[in-house]
Order: sequence, then C-alpha cells, then structure tokens
Amino acid sequence: MAYIADADIEERLGPQAYVQLTDDDGDGVANVGVVEEARLGAEGEVNSYLAHRWTVPIDVSVHPELANVLASITLDLVECRLRSRRPPVPADVIRKRAHAVDWLKSVAEGRIKLPSAVGLAPNTTQGAIASSTGAGRTLSRDALADY
Repeated sequence: MAYIADADIEERLGPQAYVQLTDDDGDGVANVGVVEEARLGAEGEVNSYLAHRWTVPIDVSVHPELANVLASITLDLVECRLRSRRPPVPADVIRKRAHAVDWLKSVAEGRIKLPSAVGLAPNTTQGAIASSTGAGRTLSRDALADY
C-alpha cells in the first residue's frame, strides 16, 4: 500500500522540476523508474520507523485520517531524495526532511501518537527475543569463585 503516487510527487515539485530532477537521458520526459525508486525508498524509510510500533504499511483506506500526514511526511522525504540528485539542495528542503525524520523518530518512540480513529495493528514480529523456563542456574559465578 503506497502512501503517495507519482502524480503527488509531480504536484509537489511542479511539472518542470519533476522532469529536471528525473530526466537522466535528456529527452525532456521524466524517468518513471527514478521517480518510483525515490518513492519506494521514502515509503520504506517511513515504514522503517512506523514498524517499531505497528504492522506496516499502514492501510490508509482503513485509516483515512492518517492518509494526509503520511503522504506529507513521505513527500518531504521524496523531494529531498530527488533534489539531492541535482545539488545544491535548497535549505527549506533539507529542513523539511530533518523535520520529517524527527517526527518519525518521535512516533517510533511513542512520544507522538498517530491520530487514528481505529486502533492500529501492533507489530507482532517484535516479541521476546529470548526466554528461559525451568530451574535457575545450577552453577553460578559465585558458586565457582573458590575453584
């Protein structure tokens, strides 16, 4: 499930910048592969933070109240990725990316709650790493200290 579409990226950048930042072969047409790579990379980055708490990707059709905030954060990351291909990157783009990453870190740490009307599915893959059962240790460091 995608948080944004290529058309959203073009709308964010404007048609001229969209082509300039992605047209590697100089034919005056945006390279869809470059756009897709930037989009998938940004969505993966968003999901890497969200996965600390929830199952990802978050289905925005089930949680429409999250669609705009996830789209905005993802677009901030995509814009920086694409503009980094043609330096210098404008300061406001770098600032938006830094803000997006800070926000994602805060969400992952639980300091910011996502505004979801229906509870999000927790990430169940992050259970206990190891556990033991049975009697305690027979030989401990203290018991072996005299040997």
